Amino acid sequence: QVQLVESGGGLVQAGGSLRLSCAASGNIVSINSMGWYRQGPGKQRELAAVINSHGSTNYADSVKGRFTVSRDNAKNTVFLQMNSLKPEDTAVYYCNAEIVARNRVGYPLTTDYWGQGTQVTVSS
Repeated sequence: QVQLVESGGGLVQAGGSLRLSCAASGNIVSINSMGWYRQGPGKQRELAAVINSHGSTNYADSVKGRFTVSRDNAKNTVFLQMNSLKPEDTAVYYCNAEIVARNRVGYPLTTDYWGQGTQVTVSS
């Protein structure tokens, strides 16, 4: 059973910074892409940032230059450093990872996993 556990959300003033972390655990063979999605009040879930296994990154236009996604492959962990936060960044942030893990009979399967979400609130 694979789990993604997030941490690091909270309340911050506009212009401040937060760092989110997401650690994957379980019977993991390898992890392809890891990233962060967010869902603001009354909005659809959208991609914030993603990083693949080679370190290539992709960002939503709204966060470019302010957010940085990184990963520690040895610890199966992805990070999101968020600087110059704006009230419009307020959302629940979800960790996402495409993980190859062994099932109960030891066969490797590729599955998309999600974290439970962490609230980020930016006050003006």
